[in-house]
Amino acid sequence: MRGTRSARCETLVRMREHCCAEMTRRVAWRCAEHDDPFDCPDAVVIFDARFQEYGLIVRDGGRSFIEIHYCPWCGSRLPESRRDRWFAELEQRGIDPWTDEIPPEYQDDRWLHS
Repeated sequence: MRGTRSARCETLVRMREHCCAEMTRRVAWRCAEHDDPFDCPDAVVIFDARFQEYGLIVRDGGRSFIEIHYCPWCGSRLPESRRDRWFAELEQRGIDPWTDEIPPEYQDDRWLHS
């Protein structure tokens, strides 16, 4: 597959390790031409640190992805989604995620470690 990728998308950003080297490489994919992985045709997998969710990007012009529960490369079981817990914790703090500003620690995985 390496030969099918454009040269402009060969820059990777260091980030946390995932279940295997290939998943880490795919999640860390950054393109010199596209700031957003949803805009880059070479980006395949997305990782949402807030919810600990992995997904295959849907090319529908939006930010859709199909959540996956097993790594397509090594077969490892991926972590359970923390989406329900995230919403519950915001509700406990009196924060409406649809209308209120989300605190910085809830915009990534820091809230899981506090």
